[in-house]
Amino acid sequence: MAERSGTAELCTVEDTVALGARLGAELRAGDVVVLSGPLGAGKTVLAKGIAQAMDVEGPVISPTYVLARVHRARRAGAPAMVHVDLYRLLDQASVNLLDELDSLDLDTDLDDAVVVVEWGEGVAERLSDRHLDIRLERAPDTEARTAIWRWSQP
Repeated sequence: MAERSGTAELCTVEDTVALGARLGAELRAGDVVVLSGPLGAGKTVLAKGIAQAMDVEGPVISPTYVLARVHRARRAGAPAMVHVDLYRLLDQASVNLLDELDSLDLDTDLDDAVVVVEWGEGVAERLSDRHLDIRLERAPDTEARTAIWRWSQP
């Protein structure tokens, strides 16, 4: 891992995608990325950058209403990206993420994929010992965002 932790100022959408691509280039099968921040902070945009670096199929859009989308790798042997949004499950304190993902029958083994979870803080970290926590904040009266990231201690 090149960067165990860091902070970046993201003034444009392109900056957010670029950070996602930079961090996404470090990911490997079995990793979990936990994206947190308020509505409109840029979590899905960051996921697009991660997908770009991973070279996976399909448009990356918020999976809020389907909970999860699988984006298959374009290269043989590369991991798929499972993009998960737990926003709809936030009010369910007893949520078991593994059970929820299993019930979706995603047709992919999570150990062979990178799982990117929006709104998963406090829950998604249980999916893997190796996870990347990314917090996005947006200052009032500006489009600029701040990203703070930290890898777990594997």
